[in-house]
Amino acid sequence: MPASLPKAAAVAAGLALTALALSACGSAPASQTSADGKNAATATSAEDFGGMDALVAAAKKEGTLNAIALPRDWANYGELIDGFTKKYGIKINDETPDAASQDEINAVTSRKGQDRAPDVLDLGSSFALSGAQQGLFASYKVASFDDIPAAQKDAQARWYNDYGGYVSIGCDAKRVKACPTSFADLLKPEYKSQVAMNGNPTKSGSAFGGVYAAALANGGSFDNIQAGLDFFAKLKKNGNYTPVESTPATVEKGETPISIDWDYLNAGYAKEFASKGLDWKVVIPEDGKYAQFYSQAINKDAPHPAAARLWQEYLYSAEGQNLWLKGFARPVLMPAMETAGTLDKAAAAALPPVTGTPSFPTEDQQAKAKDVLAQGWAKAVTS
Repeated sequence: MPASLPKAAAVAAGLALTALALSACGSAPASQTSADGKNAATATSAEDFGGMDALVAAAKKEGTLNAIALPRDWANYGELIDGFTKKYGIKINDETPDAASQDEINAVTSRKGQDRAPDVLDLGSSFALSGAQQGLFASYKVASFDDIPAAQKDAQARWYNDYGGYVSIGCDAKRVKACPTSFADLLKPEYKSQVAMNGNPTKSGSAFGGVYAAALANGGSFDNIQAGLDFFAKLKKNGNYTPVESTPATVEKGETPISIDWDYLNAGYAKEFASKGLDWKVVIPEDGKYAQFYSQAINKDAPHPAAARLWQEYLYSAEGQNLWLKGFARPVLMPAMETAGTLDKAAAAALPPVTGTPSFPTEDQQAKAKDVLAQGWAKAVTS
């Protein structure tokens, strides 16, 4: 939503995958059907397809999963990808790991009917909502669907939250004498040209969250993201904001010594940078406490529909959820797993500390916020 690398680059054409073409009569290929002839492309659950064994068999016949915008060092996706392939023998083609959520949507619409279209999507929540409204996603309930809080899933199961965290401020303590701990601090003159974000908020879920957090810190609300735009306009005017998108590379070079990003990404940086001699401090600002989750969705026209559904089952198993947790991300099933005794307690204890219960903007609030950003972001940071 985007790791170490931002989910913010344009999608590049480039996968050359083996075709799984539909026959002239329009029936599903054998690899997409169960023993009793059920079609994976229309299955709304593993049970609907004939059970997990049938889904696994069909996915293995497909042999491939097309993913997009999954950096290996973003929320521990590297281990998730390797774990899925090792468990099921299914190759994952991860195209353009640094792509943004909007790029994912664009890939679905521009490649409809193509073998290189993405099967699955990991999207910022506002983009998941808009994609569902466009009718781009399949309805599919993973086995643990009922354990996902109602406010964090689509009633029609076209998307559901997967992992998330809080907007945080990361800081290179060796280059910055006194690291900021609040949005108010970021306006101080000593941070000239040092404050960056992980992407453009009109395209990147993490940057979108950064502007929302800034709004909450400056008198705004879920209904008023304009206060966040005004904050960044002020940050740009006083010379503290830099348009350079923060990545591990820009941090190591000293180009983005202060980065507004999700806590799980900044926490991952801290672990990575420690071995390189960098002292990366992470704090969740009390004046702009904003939490959000990314969302999973299946392309309605996925070229590998069985593998797409099996990937979702893997992600929402205790194994998959704990792997996200290991990457400092807070999995959506964390409360249910804690109750069930399946949560990795050591990984949970390593999360950046935060107090209080998070609240989330509604679908309408996010849609309105996206419109405000679309109309005002460029002006705010270029004037």
